[in-house]
Amino acid sequence: MGRLEQITGPEDLRGLDDRALSELASEIRDELVRTCAPRGGHLGPNLGVVELTMAIHRVFESPRDRVVFDTGHQAYVHKMLTGRAGRFDTLRSEGGLSGYPSQGESVHDVVENSHASTSLSYADGLAKAYSIRGEDRHVVAVIGDGALTGGMAWEALNNIAEGADRRLVIVVNDNGRSYMPTVGGLAQHLSALRTSPRYEQILDMVKRRLNGVRGVGPAVYDALHAMKKGMKDALAPQGLFEDLGLKYVGVIDGHDRAAVEQALTQAKRFGGPVIVHVHTRKGFGYDPAERHEADQFHQIGPFDVETGVGSPKGRIWTDYFSEEMVALGAERQDIVAITAAMLYPVGLDRFAAAYPERTFDVGIAEQHAVTSAAGLALGGLHPVVAIYATFLNRAFDQVLMDVALHRCGVTFVLDRAGVTGDDGASHNGMWDMSILQVVPGLRLAAPRDGARVAELLREAVAVDDAPTVLRIPKGPPPEDIPAVDTAGGMDVLVRQGSRDVLIVGIGSMAAVSVEVAARLADQGIGVTVVDPRWVKPWDPAIVDMARDHRLVVCVEDNGRVAGCGSTLLQLLNDERVETPVRQHGIPQEFLDHAKRDAILERIGLTAQALARGIVEDVTALDRAGEGPDARGGLHVSAPAESHRLD
Repeated sequence: MGRLEQITGPEDLRGLDDRALSELASEIRDELVRTCAPRGGHLGPNLGVVELTMAIHRVFESPRDRVVFDTGHQAYVHKMLTGRAGRFDTLRSEGGLSGYPSQGESVHDVVENSHASTSLSYADGLAKAYSIRGEDRHVVAVIGDGALTGGMAWEALNNIAEGADRRLVIVVNDNGRSYMPTVGGLAQHLSALRTSPRYEQILDMVKRRLNGVRGVGPAVYDALHAMKKGMKDALAPQGLFEDLGLKYVGVIDGHDRAAVEQALTQAKRFGGPVIVHVHTRKGFGYDPAERHEADQFHQIGPFDVETGVGSPKGRIWTDYFSEEMVALGAERQDIVAITAAMLYPVGLDRFAAAYPERTFDVGIAEQHAVTSAAGLALGGLHPVVAIYATFLNRAFDQVLMDVALHRCGVTFVLDRAGVTGDDGASHNGMWDMSILQVVPGLRLAAPRDGARVAELLREAVAVDDAPTVLRIPKGPPPEDIPAVDTAGGMDVLVRQGSRDVLIVGIGSMAAVSVEVAARLADQGIGVTVVDPRWVKPWDPAIVDMARDHRLVVCVEDNGRVAGCGSTLLQLLNDERVETPVRQHGIPQEFLDHAKRDAILERIGLTAQALARGIVEDVTALDRAGEGPDARGGLHVSAPAESHRLD
């Protein structure tokens, strides 16, 4: 029986000796690699926090002491040490463990926290609550993997510093994206001294006595204080934190478990907010990850355990954007690219390689990225801001007030739009087409295939007096779907039989809509499928098309509330079109993680489910006794049973 199998909770760690703990760390790394190999996941960050997580759970007593991870994808080891090692084979699988902390999984998980830079605000609130309630509990915030680049984290630090008696320990997991370490025995001794409760008392006493000496006392104190501060700043990169009023311990080798435990113990005893600066290496202990130059297997798909080589995969939606951006960069010197710590995932790495001087990675700072883009536009350039669809939520105010209000020509490319699946509720890009509907002047495009990604991107960057948005899903696109006709600026993909049903297929749902049309045609139902291409604003041609059919069906991979179907219904109502409208989209709920296809089936966004519902609607129209279609087409008059689907 291995060491890991014996860990049922954090308390089991505290009785192990150094040898046993080293064996456990090795087993954890083996399990991380073995589990991630067939399904992918955030391997690199978790390989880097093994000893750190073990130390935290040996020094603090979770769940009484609360541990908040930021970003949450570095919590795999935490899951193993809190009783979930036996279920780790279910990671990121439907019905299994989430790839992030989850309140529904364990009392040891405080928040999911998969959107970065929030841990310190959570921790600040928790520490305040325990202080008000008189509870003797510690809060530990583990912030790293770039999360300290987010402005929200610094807003929280500014407030945390005010609570001198709140038991809050901030672990800065520096894995190369924050401060570089300065180590040494004297720095460690100074750290121990600074976190002694007597340290502040002695400083106050010295200050009072020296300032009481007339003439030279204040000058002597100022000189001694400056010497002390200068020596500390030379020995450790702590000046910024201590200027905020926070005690600082570090820099600690994050792979030296005993050293980390010692530092955390010092911080725990201090009784107030303390920064513990730990230096770790992503991918530590697994050679292929350590040697991976791009991101040390930050997030990897399936791979071979022995070699670390990933499984072959075809072209994905992002590749089409990536290639077209490089082409646009060659044609237009005013095109610049911005991302928020997502250079590789959103496909801007190729543009960066070709045009490094026109590429800006601002870190995990979406709000800054958007307003900086507005500044670039005001300066005569055309910025393309590429981020995950779900992360644009964080910068809505900037899109509204900093870009749209000033009519700035900024193009937003939202990767991972729609249902993304494995990463869970926080990562589904199901909000963007709803929240962006309220932005005056904004134009929003949803391509149906790879060819349309390039086509619509070019149309988007041609707009210089308003924000434009291009949303692209996760994974591989379907085969290109040619148009059989056009209506205004829209593409007609299917026109078959009488004008019974008009299906408006938004973005990736266009391919599904074409399949639905084939099923309806088999049932003798006339159908037209249109891809609007631009869904904000709606092309005026949609009004006459809707008026010319018996039923309008809008299908989108966005939340149903305030989405494209809602705005289409509002438009048709304004134009006094009486054709009934059916809206199909994502239910307004947080979706459990699963494969994308499984989620789409569960929420009814499959061809079979959609066709069945449309057949029922057409049958209901028939039963209502509607006569021959006055617009020239014949309504469906066959009995309901003839409309059954296999």
